Parts: sequence; C-alpha cells; structure tokens
Amino acid sequence: MSSACAFAPASIGNVAVGFDILGQSFAGPGDRATVKRIAEPVVRIEAIRGCVSALPMQAERNTAGRALIAMRAALELPFGFAIELDKGIALGSGMGGSAASCVAALVAANALLDEPLQAGELYPFAIEGEAVSSGSRHGDNVGPMLLGGLVLATPGRLVHIDVPEAWHSLVVHPDAVLETRRAREVLRGDYPLSAFVEQGANLALVLTGCQRGDADLVRAGLADRLVEPRRAPLIPGFAQVKQAALDCNAMGASISGAGPSVFAWFENRTDAEAAAPGMQAAFRNAGLPSQAWISPINGPAAALIR
Repeated sequence: MSSACAFAPASIGNVAVGFDILGQSFAGPGDRATVKRIAEPVVRIEAIRGCVSALPMQAERNTAGRALIAMRAALELPFGFAIELDKGIALGSGMGGSAASCVAALVAANALLDEPLQAGELYPFAIEGEAVSSGSRHGDNVGPMLLGGLVLATPGRLVHIDVPEAWHSLVVHPDAVLETRRAREVLRGDYPLSAFVEQGANLALVLTGCQRGDADLVRAGLADRLVEPRRAPLIPGFAQVKQAALDCNAMGASISGAGPSVFAWFENRTDAEAAAPGMQAAFRNAGLPSQAWISPINGPAAALIR
C-alpha cells in the first residue's frame, strides 16, 4: 500500500472522575486522515479541510504531523509521510478534536509500515502528538480512540475497561468554544486533601461498577470533586444542563474533556434519548444552540476506511 485513510471517533476525556487518565470513545463525529508513504524522509501536511481548517501546516506544530514524526524517529523509518486531514470535530469542543487527528493519522500510517504495530503500540506517538495542542502529555482522549470504549490511560499503559453493552452515553455540544489551555489554567492553585481522597474513592467506585455491571456503584461515584467546580463557571447553563440529565435517570453527568460539551451516562439508550431534549433546552435557555449524540459507552476504535 502507498496510501491509506483512517477515521478516529470523538471522545469524552476525564469521564468526570479520571482527570487525564480515563476516557471513552463515542460514535458520531470524528476526524479522517489520508496518509501517503513517500520516499523523502520527512512528514508533510498537504491539506486540512472540514469544520476546522486554520491549523498549522508545519508538521512539527500539528498534532498529526508531530505524531508521525515521533513514529518515524522511534522506528527509524527510511521513508516519510504526507498527510491530508478532514476535520469533523471542532477544536475547543471537549470532544477530543486534536487527539482524533493524530490517532487517525497514526492508524493510516501504521497500515503503510512493512510490519504494522498493534493499536496499543501507537500510544506513545499519539501522546506526543496530543501534547502539541494541549500542552501536556495525557492519554484520556487518544487511549480510547486507539482501543475503543472506556479506557484507563496511564503514562505507560492502556487498560480497556469492560462496560455492559446496554449502557449508553449522551454528549451535548453547545455552539461555543472553550480552549483546552484556558480550561487548564483555571485548575491552578491548591486543593484540599479531602477532595483528592473523595475523587480517588469515586474513581474506584466507577471502575468497579463498570467491571461488575453495577449501576448503583457508578451512580455513587460518577461525580467530579476536583475539576468540575472550577470549570463549570466557564460553561453557560452548565448546572441546568447537568440537572436535566439527572432528571432523566442518568447515572451521572459532567463536563466532557475540557468542555464546553457535557456528557451523561445511562443504563439504556431509551433514557439517553429522553434526556437529550432537556439538556439541549437548558443550553438554549443559556443562549446556545447545541448538537447531541448518543453512543454505547463501548464506543468504536479508530479504524481504516480504505
């Protein structure tokens, strides 16, 4: 093969209780990358199209470009890559827009290797690419895009978390932009030790509940005591949007990634469908039109499409 195209789905970063380490892929929007193998030992960005086009064309400053530069260096490849990106996820949306580009590019480029790697082996390169946009190396977006579904992403390891097939997530994205770097700025400062203890307990409850298929444990734990209180004021109508989800029997609801999108988890698709109008109405009352997507929590992984 001399060319390959891959699609990477959107994601829910943090999943409320796992800041920078827990994420979930979801079916709906995504980014597409077309990668050509070229004789010249460089990485080039040849085109950027779609809902976002004003992105760096210099490979070193582009998430997809940086990821493939890291791959070339680590594998000591004698050839290079040319990349075309078709953006389907808005940046500053809280849905992993920067991560999707680098993961899609990696999956496409991997298919062009003489000896392709396993999806998990692309993780170090994906983290390198993600750092271009967010300013830090974290895997809560790229991890679930690579493996699919709910994933625990530590600096050196990806762990897929089993979740009941019936459980669904709902993501509502308002027509607003919240830059990741700005959302991280509000997290500066001290936190009480008790908040870390409570957050750790909540993460343990959610992971255990997922593994056991115990929704009551998830309900008890799916609450962010560290990040949400500081980021919520950046999202107009957030409290009302969250309450609309809880009023429809959500196991929990919080900010998706850095925001402004809001996600909620449900035990079934019917409840998720019932919650979407109320959550969108709450954003509308705050002056923001929105879009909504429903997906199994066991969402898709990035994959080749041609």
